[in-house]
Amino acid sequence: PTSPPRPLCVNRPVMTDCLLCHPQGELVIHEDAAWRCIRAMEPGFPLFYRVIAQGHVREWSEVPDDQAWRAMRWVRAIEQALLALPEAVRPHKVNLAQLGNVVPHVHWHVIGRREEDSHFPAPIWAVAQRPEPQALLAAQAAALAALDADIAARLAALP
Repeated sequence: PTSPPRPLCVNRPVMTDCLLCHPQGELVIHEDAAWRCIRAMEPGFPLFYRVIAQGHVREWSEVPDDQAWRAMRWVRAIEQALLALPEAVRPHKVNLAQLGNVVPHVHWHVIGRREEDSHFPAPIWAVAQRPEPQALLAAQAAALAALDADIAARLAALP
């Protein structure tokens, strides 16, 4: 038997002005004491998920080693679920990012990308290079309920 994950918020003050400490309107796919996975619901990028520290941690190096490894297992499981999608909606590439410049609270971005998306190959935060592919976005949106369930099951199965 393994012990439950140690919360990251131990001995950390709650940040009253942090959007990730006080989330509103998140679509939580799975969570435990240390991490939560949400679908980001960014317009134009339906295959965008975040793994967010439950407690306020500003830098990745502040995350205890056991919880850093746990977060990486979550990121990997989400990527695997994205790559298991049917070919018509499966990402050509999965982008991973941990920036924290806008919201200085540890969180990972896991973003399924297709060559025909509006920004590819540039980051999703760059200027669009073409119109949004409406048919693809509709097909991806239709796959989200099953994808969310697959991600939740994969995360729940992790030790």
